[in-house]
Amino acid sequence: MFAPRNLLVLSVIAVALLLAVPRPSGGAGADEAYVVRPGDTLWQLASERYGGDPREGVWRIRERNHMAGSHLQPGTTLYLPSAAGGA
Repeated sequence: MFAPRNLLVLSVIAVALLLAVPRPSGGAGADEAYVVRPGDTLWQLASERYGGDPREGVWRIRERNHMAGSHLQPGTTLYLPSAAGGA
């Protein structure tokens, strides 16, 4: 008679612990893969993707892709951070 009750108590504790553990929400959205086309610039991509001043968007793209400069090579895949990420 005590075994089912103990199992119930342990189950409730386990569920409570699982709910208390922080998990990534995924709310910011996933990065978007983008293949660079001839004529693309970081400024243009940031202007189209992020609102406001494109400089922060340019910085975010460069940081995400570990870029030292601003030159884009057509055919290169860039990962564009989610627009919900704070720009």
